[in-house]
Amino acid sequence: MPSGIRATVEFTRRDVCPVVNLSEAAETTVHSLTANVCPSGCSESVTEFTLEADRAPDGDLTPIFSRGSTHRYRLSHDGDANCPCECLGEIGCPVTRYVAREGTLTVVFHAADYDQLQAAIGELRERFPEVNVKRFVRSPPDGQPRDTVSVNRSKLTARQLEVVETAYERGYFERPRRANATEIAAELGINPSTFREHLTAAESKILGDVL
Repeated sequence: MPSGIRATVEFTRRDVCPVVNLSEAAETTVHSLTANVCPSGCSESVTEFTLEADRAPDGDLTPIFSRGSTHRYRLSHDGDANCPCECLGEIGCPVTRYVAREGTLTVVFHAADYDQLQAAIGELRERFPEVNVKRFVRSPPDGQPRDTVSVNRSKLTARQLEVVETAYERGYFERPRRANATEIAAELGINPSTFREHLTAAESKILGDVL
C-alpha cells in the first residue's frame, strides 16, 4: 500500500491566484477548480472553476456551463506557473481540493513520499513566501485503516494550553470525572466560568484540526 502524505497549505495574498480575486469580488466561495499544467513552450494555460453567485464576476472569463445558481467559467492566462495550482502540477502534485474564500486560498495536495513533499513545499515557499503550511497527514505504512491528523497546538494561547493540560491531568475528561470545573478553576486561580470559556475556545481550535 502507498504511504504518501496529504498536505494542506494556505495563502493569504489575494493576488496569489486570479480566481481568489474573482471569488472575493463576487462575494462567494470557489470550491471547485481545475487547472491544466502548460507544457514547455506553451504560451497559455486554462483554468476552470465553479461559482455560486447571483452575478457574474468581472474579468475576461468564458461561461461554459450553468445549472441553477451554479456557474462554470473558463479563464485563460499566460503559461507561467505563477499560481499555486500550476506550480504544484509542474512538480507532479496536482491539487486535490481548492477553496477560495474571503481573499484566502486553501489547497490540498498529495505527495508520494517525504522527498516529494519537501520539494513541493520548498518550491511553494520559493515562489510564494507567504504560504502557510496548515497540516500534514501521513498514510499508515502498514496499510491498516487509520485516520490520523496532526494537531497544531500553536493555535492555542498559553493560557488555553494550560487549562487543557490541567483539566486532562486532573481527570476532567474522564467518566466519571475525577475533578470538576470548580476544583480545576481554583487550582488555576480563575473562576469556573472563565475556565469553561478557555476550555471551549481551546476545544474549538483543536476540533478544527481534527475535523
